[in-house]
Amino acid sequence: MRIKKITKLKSGKYKMEFDNNTKIITYDNILIKNNILFKKEIDDELYNKLYNETLDYNLYSRVLKYTLIKMRSLKEIKKYMNKLEINEEEQNKIVSKLQENNFINDNKFTEAFIADKINLSSSGPNKIKKELLEHDVNIDVIDEYLSKYDDEIFKEKIDKIIQKKIVNNNKSEYILKSKLTNYLLDLGYDLDMIKECLSKLKIDCSNALEKEYNKLFRKLQSKFDKEELEKQIKNKLYQKGYNLSEINEFLSLK
Repeated sequence: MRIKKITKLKSGKYKMEFDNNTKIITYDNILIKNNILFKKEIDDELYNKLYNETLDYNLYSRVLKYTLIKMRSLKEIKKYMNKLEINEEEQNKIVSKLQENNFINDNKFTEAFIADKINLSSSGPNKIKKELLEHDVNIDVIDEYLSKYDDEIFKEKIDKIIQKKIVNNNKSEYILKSKLTNYLLDLGYDLDMIKECLSKLKIDCSNALEKEYNKLFRKLQSKFDKEELEKQIKNKLYQKGYNLSEINEFLSLK
């Protein structure tokens, strides 16, 4: 098979044109490896080798580009290759090559993943660990890199989350702390750490108590006389988590 023309393209690519009107876009490393760059003719065996190596390199380059966008776990990369319908044998070749060149590295991935979650999200250590386990990262690797962040870092994150959540609070201290506890547990923080942070929290519920009182007053005033109305409101405020001494002090001012 005669080579009619070899044209150099961008990014190390070459276009090869043959006398049977076929074309291959291949790469300089493949041409050099197979000593083709200065040949005028190749046989079918070499042509097929060139074609297959180019195809393999295209697949590898595509997967490599995916891994370079950000650090990826092996599980993510395999999922991407399945999406591209790359067969298992070819996947193993690509993975081996990526690992040889340190583009797949569970330690680096875990380190970057944890740093991103701590700096860019509200996630706590338990949620981070769960997500890494879903990436099939070894538990010992996860624990090793999580242990580099002490409790104070996570407590600071909890404090920031709490301060955002208590703005314009209209709930009793009990209900507010219960909701905050559940929310922070969902984010992956330890219960003891949450309790410690909430124990230092000073919450002014006077506005919330007044709003709740006015709401109950409007709802119940037509149903009860003054004495019974106060009793009903007091009971309902207590049921909503307000402290009894706070309720009595508030009602004494009415």
